[in-house]
Amino acid sequence: MFSNNVKRLLVRHTKCSIRTTSVRCLSTAEDVTSLSKSTTNFKGDYDVIIAGGGMVGCSLACALAKDSLLSNLKVLLLEGSPNKSFQLKPEYSNRVVALNQNTKALMSSLDVWRHVEAMRLQPVRHMQVWDACSDVMIAFNSEELLDDDVAYIVENDVMLHAINKELSTAKNDNIQIVYDAKIAGYQLPKQEDLKPKSSVQMANGDTYSCKLLIGADGANSAVRKAMGVQYLSWSYEQMGVVATLNLSEECENTTAWQRWLPTGPVAILPLDSKRSSLVWSTWQDDAKELLKLPEDQFVDALNDALWKQYPRNTGIETVTSWTSSWLKRVGLPDGTARQLPPSISNVVPNSRAAFPLGFGHSTRYIGPGVALIGDAAHRVHPLAGQGVNLGFGDVKDLTHLLSEAMYSGLEITHPDWMGKYESVRQRHNVPTQLMIEMLHRIYTVDLMPVVLARSVGLQITNALQPLKKMIMSHATT
Repeated sequence: MFSNNVKRLLVRHTKCSIRTTSVRCLSTAEDVTSLSKSTTNFKGDYDVIIAGGGMVGCSLACALAKDSLLSNLKVLLLEGSPNKSFQLKPEYSNRVVALNQNTKALMSSLDVWRHVEAMRLQPVRHMQVWDACSDVMIAFNSEELLDDDVAYIVENDVMLHAINKELSTAKNDNIQIVYDAKIAGYQLPKQEDLKPKSSVQMANGDTYSCKLLIGADGANSAVRKAMGVQYLSWSYEQMGVVATLNLSEECENTTAWQRWLPTGPVAILPLDSKRSSLVWSTWQDDAKELLKLPEDQFVDALNDALWKQYPRNTGIETVTSWTSSWLKRVGLPDGTARQLPPSISNVVPNSRAAFPLGFGHSTRYIGPGVALIGDAAHRVHPLAGQGVNLGFGDVKDLTHLLSEAMYSGLEITHPDWMGKYESVRQRHNVPTQLMIEMLHRIYTVDLMPVVLARSVGLQITNALQPLKKMIMSHATT
């Protein structure tokens, strides 16, 4: 079974922890319904309940409302945060996402992308990644590899507002949203139940029941814990320092820059012609110190991270120089032509923050009448900007497979389509997670053999256009 293979691959990690949480299950689906309806605060029975109203959970609700075969389903979206009014401010948020072409296509099909474009986004047309220990680089250009931009940088709150705006105008009375929803617990059905139903108990005493429960409640998913599935996770003992940066000079600014330091990658993502967004992954103690620094010292540290010359090993320099000459002789790019990253003039006041970095993967995405999407199912290091894109991929495939199942006359919780969902998503998500994990491991060591191997490998990858296209193809699907 695919999920078992995943477990065997990942369990070798020395810091891996496997958490299994048990849950009290009701004996039959009818018991769930009778229990709910006997409760004085029973609020209703739904086809689908989505626990979690972040970008991924709201996208799923929007997708269900837009699909002609699913629009008649009675859907409840439970969001733990209060319903806040949104106003686009001149200042950029310090939390952004890099959206790939697959996500753009999904959002366009849901009529969400037009709202994003009406607010603001920044296309990424070039990407340059280089190694601080050898200065070997790889570059991606949209005109060479894709028919469209490499990615789009969008603020988290802009993206969420665009989804919610379209969801509110979808004119589907079957979609209901409860804000400030504090969930106390779940009661899930057993494997042998023919018509599984779940019960959701709220902290205020309200109770809801549903046929299909979707866990979109993040990396610490209570739905996943209630399922009792194994969850493989570890901390990187790192934090991602984020900030909004002002550039020294106005420029086109459509390039994403990432430099691999021995402590982790520092990435500068374009926002507009004058500003960029910072995502700097480093060890926890270093991150805390960076947050404490006065603004001018923080800017100096950041410019050092982008420009500082690290000690070079003469053996590595000799081999990479020879590789560059060999590539040039056979007519391939040798990686010497490059752009220079922008220098940072200052950081926007109060924009610095940090969040912990970790890995997580649920060995099962489904249970009887339950499915996981987004960070509830998988969590990755932000070095490749793939986290939220994997979640949106879950939304696309789950909606498509559920729609096919309904067209074929299957029940909403039929194990055939749910099994396909788990298989399709794990076949995409797990290789992506393993690739990101491998990159993190080989770039956070400065041992000479490792630096040599990764440097030569990066040179060759940069020279081979079909290989770069394959990498971009996987990253954008």
